[in-house]
Amino acid sequence: MIEPRQPLYRWGQRMRTVIDLVNDGTYPDAPADALLEPAGTMGEIVQVGAHVESGTPVYLVEFADQRVIGCLEEEIVPV
Repeated sequence: MIEPRQPLYRWGQRMRTVIDLVNDGTYPDAPADALLEPAGTMGEIVQVGAHVESGTPVYLVEFADQRVIGCLEEEIVPV
């Protein structure tokens, strides 16, 4: 196992998506390849974790439609 990398962002921080978030098959309530949130959508980090194998930070971001999506650092930016 790789040591987790320190996250850049923290719980409670407001974020904006920088790309369209598309279901890669891991979001259970939408078809694969479905648009989950378009670029520019605002949300808030509700949990910070790490991918077990790579140690990459993963942010659970809650959006206005109450959908919670796991995001990587390159997919979001602070507001």
